[in-house]
Amino acid sequence: MCAFSVTSRMNGKIRLFQSIHFKIAIVFVLLLLATIEIIGAYFVKQLEQQNVDNFESMVTIQPYISTQLVTELSTDDTETANRSVKNIVADIDNSSISEVLVVDNKGVIRGTSNANDQASIGQRTPKSDIKSVIYANRKKTEITSTRDGSYYTSITPLTNQSTDANQVVGAIYVRASMDTVYRNINQVTVIFLTASLVAGLLGMIIAIFIARAITQPIDEMKKQAIQIADGDYSGQVRIYGHDELGQLAFAVNNLSIRVEEAQEVSDAERRRLDSVLSHMTDGVIATDRRGNVTIINEAAQGFLNTTGDDTIGESILTVLGIEKEYSFRDLLENKRDMVIEPDTQNDEDEQTVSPDHARHLILHVDFSLIQRETGFISGLVCVLHDVTEQEKNERERREFVSNVSHELRTPLTSVRSYIEALSDGAWQDEKLAPQFLTVTQEETDRMIRMINELLALSRLDQGTAKMELEYVNFNEFFNYILDRFDMMLKTDPKQKRYRIEREFTKHDLWVEIDTDKMMQVIDNIMNNAIKYSPDGGVITTRLIESHNNLVVSISDQGLGIPRKDISKVFDRFYRVDKARSRKQGGTGLGLAISKEVVEAHHGRIWVDSAEGRGSTFYISLPYEPYEDGGEWSEEN
Repeated sequence: MCAFSVTSRMNGKIRLFQSIHFKIAIVFVLLLLATIEIIGAYFVKQLEQQNVDNFESMVTIQPYISTQLVTELSTDDTETANRSVKNIVADIDNSSISEVLVVDNKGVIRGTSNANDQASIGQRTPKSDIKSVIYANRKKTEITSTRDGSYYTSITPLTNQSTDANQVVGAIYVRASMDTVYRNINQVTVIFLTASLVAGLLGMIIAIFIARAITQPIDEMKKQAIQIADGDYSGQVRIYGHDELGQLAFAVNNLSIRVEEAQEVSDAERRRLDSVLSHMTDGVIATDRRGNVTIINEAAQGFLNTTGDDTIGESILTVLGIEKEYSFRDLLENKRDMVIEPDTQNDEDEQTVSPDHARHLILHVDFSLIQRETGFISGLVCVLHDVTEQEKNERERREFVSNVSHELRTPLTSVRSYIEALSDGAWQDEKLAPQFLTVTQEETDRMIRMINELLALSRLDQGTAKMELEYVNFNEFFNYILDRFDMMLKTDPKQKRYRIEREFTKHDLWVEIDTDKMMQVIDNIMNNAIKYSPDGGVITTRLIESHNNLVVSISDQGLGIPRKDISKVFDRFYRVDKARSRKQGGTGLGLAISKEVVEAHHGRIWVDSAEGRGSTFYISLPYEPYEDGGEWSEEN
């Protein structure tokens, strides 16, 4: 499949912009155009600056004219000075200058070249730039663009050099049109762009021929590579020269011959190996000398919940999930076998399969080295054996024997001790004998209860426990059970004091349950709540309907359950406080039986607790509205 996909991609039609032929040509042209444009931009910029400088020098007012204007602006006879200024301005002969304006140091216009604006003489100039130049005694030039064209503006302060302070007596404002300058620059730019396009076109033609000479041998080698990938080794690549491409073509021809020879040998060996591996029930994984997977059979893929495409090339440590514990060198030097528990639940199953129902595999892994005759280690082979059932049965057997032995040892030891005491003569003591017999009877009853509960759990595990289902009003059923616990307070004065609070929904909830077994569940939880609550404590019971489920909760005010123990309280023989539980007669099986019974009703049981704040046990049962049916009573 992998070779087919590679061949398909090689045979696929290459678009024009994806072709190396196109890429070489376009890169060459782009480099050429980029070079021309950079040089052209620099050239045009320098040309523009040079023309602007020439134009500025051309429209600059001659120094002698400035000297005359300073002399006239320095006189007190304003009328005579204005006539002289007018004549000086009129004598300025420069076709590029559009307007000349002379202003004294008070901002009053003393002369203008605009014949239509002679009435402004003697008035203050509205141009703020002229005033700022007079105040700052600094020349100002500016190029502006308007709808009418581009204009060069120059404002030069006129200073009286005869005074020590170089007093500013006024300023001369010159405005000149730069249309001619920019027209010449635009003409040069157009010529340059035209030349760039022609050069780019010629460069494209040259680049196409150059790219053709480079890519033609490459195309032939590509065709030969496709034939080799398809298993055809008969073709030969034409050698155009003795350059690098010619040497590459020669190497491709030699490669074709050698691959054909190696392929024939490899195919025969692989067919034999595949036949053996495909018929094996054990998983087999082979690696190269770096520890990367090269072969994995279907059995191993099934064990590890993976595929060959995802596994080939991956480290065997990652595939087996042991990269944190071992290195590949450890496997080569020391490790010969191990037991692993791979995660067989894939990402798609995580949202649909609960952890309790996910298959949990236990695999025994045997390792062996792949060595050549010289002793060189070229890889590793590991064989996977499914030992899930064996390990599970063995673990359950050990746990069961250990727990039962431990739980029965204490009462048997106690019974033996009291019987030995009675045999030694304690039966003649009228005070001790009854006490010893009472303890012996209690311990015997405790062992009988434990065995009965073990038998009940066994029947539930095997699915042989018979469920006597009937529809009952759970409100009245729950109330009936709680009434029995209230009655115990009245009939037994030695009973620990407690108070039961009830918070029930007013809506009758009819469910189909086995009343005897469900009563046993609630009795177990209530007895635990009473045992671990302080004397005079409050036990809060609730019954509500939520999302098509009936939810029962029983809360106590006891010591609570440590967070680390919450997930284990429903395990068999598990006790949070073992010494206290045994003292109060617990077997460690009540909650385990309760869980099995609730789950047999397709429900769920869980606990919420914190140390020092009591515990709350919840029971959730499927509920559908049911209107018909009589009320639950003790006779039911």
